[in-house]
Amino acid sequence: VIMLIPFGARRARRVVNDTVPRAWHLFDASGQVVGRMASRLARLLIGKHKPSWDPRSNCGDQVVVINAEKVVFSGDKWNQKLYRHHTGYPGGLREIPAKRMLENRPERILKKAVWGMLPPNRLRNERIKLLKLIVGKDNSFADKFEGHSTDK
Repeated sequence: VIMLIPFGARRARRVVNDTVPRAWHLFDASGQVVGRMASRLARLLIGKHKPSWDPRSNCGDQVVVINAEKVVFSGDKWNQKLYRHHTGYPGGLREIPAKRMLENRPERILKKAVWGMLPPNRLRNERIKLLKLIVGKDNSFADKFEGHSTDK
């Protein structure tokens, strides 16, 4: 007996759930170690802390980080850690030390760390959009946190 299964019937379907209530979390990155903070942020962006968590849906919360330029690395990573990207041309590998990245684009350090801790699937781009990184204390999302305590 041969069973004909329609194309794509065995593939898991992604649940589109726009009714998930998204909480807002505020973090102050002053003096926080990059890796430890990134793992906490990634967990909130994925939504694993919620009882309604589903691996196929984007049910994470909104996360706002202020003072993103004041994160710290352990050890001598400011001098040793390199951020690499390729321009697309032959010999186009570019390396930027963490110290120079902090001077030019300080929010990128934390964003790249969180990006690396999110699961590499189709939801990664949607989840990283829930992360708002702010250099300094100017918080344009302050109205979302009225009456809420901030996370440290």
